[in-house]
Amino acid sequence: MKIQSNNYLLIKLLTLHSLLALSASQDFDFFYFVQQWPGSYCDTKQGCCYPSTGKPSSDFGIHGLWPNRNDGSYPSNCDSSNPFDASKISDLTGHMQSEWPTLSCPSNNGLTFWGHEWDKHGTCSETVLNQHDYFATTLSFKNELNLLQALTTAGIRPNGQKYSLSSIKTAIKQASGYTPWIECNNDSSGNSQLYQIYVCVDSSASGFIECPVFPNGSCGSSVEFPSF
Repeated sequence: MKIQSNNYLLIKLLTLHSLLALSASQDFDFFYFVQQWPGSYCDTKQGCCYPSTGKPSSDFGIHGLWPNRNDGSYPSNCDSSNPFDASKISDLTGHMQSEWPTLSCPSNNGLTFWGHEWDKHGTCSETVLNQHDYFATTLSFKNELNLLQALTTAGIRPNGQKYSLSSIKTAIKQASGYTPWIECNNDSSGNSQLYQIYVCVDSSASGFIECPVFPNGSCGSSVEFPSF
């Protein structure tokens, strides 16, 4: 009887541990899918370094797919026992080098950038996406939402000119069907420029949705769109 009682207690403890681990890893309501403009990343006081594979194309690059909560907070670094493993995405590497390039210094092959994205954000979505699926799914969203095409179709081009923030948002919403959030940064002269574009993805990572909440911060009424 005592053995059965001990076994029952052990099962209860293991079940509780599993539930706690599951709830921690599922602790989000949606994703931000974030793309960045390389010209704005590089045209800052800190500058940039092209990856070891060479200068990326003049196109928006993926920054990440980030689990977030409806109250504006977000989980991070959820599973140290499952670190980034480049061998798990070896079939995606070529695609990632073109669509998810690193611009950090010193020049590198991107593995550090991708590892950071998985360790900080990807591990918090493990109940939905394993490591390979996390990157493959993010690449598919990039293929689905061509931001540069949406903007150039509306006459908004990366030529160093200023464009109204409302026209940028309208162009992206017309192309995607969803309202984006725009993040700006400052160039080396202090001018506000188009830096990152956020759209939201449902908690199962199956498609775009209207954002339940936007990040903090704002841009001016008009921003530069620098060349690259």
